[in-house]
Amino acid sequence: MTIFIYAAAALAEIAGCFAFWAWLKLDRSALWLVPGLFSLALFAWLLTLVPSDAAGRAYAAYGGVYIAASLLWLWLAEGHRPDRFDLTGAAICLVGAAVILLPQRG
Repeated sequence: MTIFIYAAAALAEIAGCFAFWAWLKLDRSALWLVPGLFSLALFAWLLTLVPSDAAGRAYAAYGGVYIAASLLWLWLAEGHRPDRFDLTGAAICLVGAAVILLPQRG
């Protein structure tokens, strides 16, 4: 279930940040900020659902998922296909996230 929470959180964070990007960099209306703020609030709430004894550990593991999701956004939403370096870096980050997230701690 945790991976689904992280995936939803990544989508919410990226969408929220992209709304600000669109407003500031792409000259979109300030109305883009409304769904952007909602998305960022949803992102923060979703991370509280991750079963972890420490917020920092949940955030650290999420970082790897965020990186991979950002590259997926780059490809699907922005039309730029990730190259082999992007994909290698994302794979390394996902392995790091798994190392942080998966061990049973006493």
